[in-house]
Amino acid sequence: MIFVLAFYLVYARIRNQFGSNGFFAASSTAAADNARRVIDFEKKLGLFFEERLQAVFLDWDWFLWFWNVFYGSLHFVVTIGVGIFLYRKFPFRFIRYRTALANTTALALIGFSIFPLMPPRLLASPPPYGGSMTEYSFIDTLSVYGGLWSFDSGTLQAISNQWAAMPSLHLAWAAWCSVALAPVLRSLWSRWLIWLYPVATSFGIVVTGNHYWIDGAVGLGVLFAGMLCANWLMRFRYPDDGAINRSADSVPCGADIR
Repeated sequence: MIFVLAFYLVYARIRNQFGSNGFFAASSTAAADNARRVIDFEKKLGLFFEERLQAVFLDWDWFLWFWNVFYGSLHFVVTIGVGIFLYRKFPFRFIRYRTALANTTALALIGFSIFPLMPPRLLASPPPYGGSMTEYSFIDTLSVYGGLWSFDSGTLQAISNQWAAMPSLHLAWAAWCSVALAPVLRSLWSRWLIWLYPVATSFGIVVTGNHYWIDGAVGLGVLFAGMLCANWLMRFRYPDDGAINRSADSVPCGADIR
């Protein structure tokens, strides 16, 4: 627990040094320019749909309130829950996937630092965090519809990186939960349910205006890279113990893996 907390605090500290605040803070112009690049790229693909998708639900107050809560809460609650479950029930599997999650989170820092990206919810907002891009009609759903608590207060804005959008760790962590947990779940309905979680997260990050869909796609790529690194580290750490490497994906706590 101390290791995980320390890792996250270091990650958050480094992340917040880039982007909207911090020692290496980027300018709002740079973040807005990157947003235009992302939108132009999506338009070339014919897949710039985030604005239309959000507009469909703007009259559904309770619906957007739910997705604000989903976005702000489950990102931590489900990830921690999956980690605890694996630690207690599948300790060998936990080692691999804990390392994968740490690698993924660390790799995301590269994207945050070299590509500060203004999320859709801030495009039309005024500086210092918005781009005053009135040609877009995205709504900051947390400010308009609320949630259980606000991640958009002045204090949090001042100490957090408002432009840490590329890649989306919300989707990367959600997919990690599914990849880590689905193979060891016994019932079909529970496996379907855990795979629905990243699908729902994909919808949530877009409809709340926190990400472009391509942020999520890059997040999945970062997760894949994190998994590759974790597999390599497992082989490096246990070079002569093939049993652990072969069985880490399915052996419950207390089982004989010989």
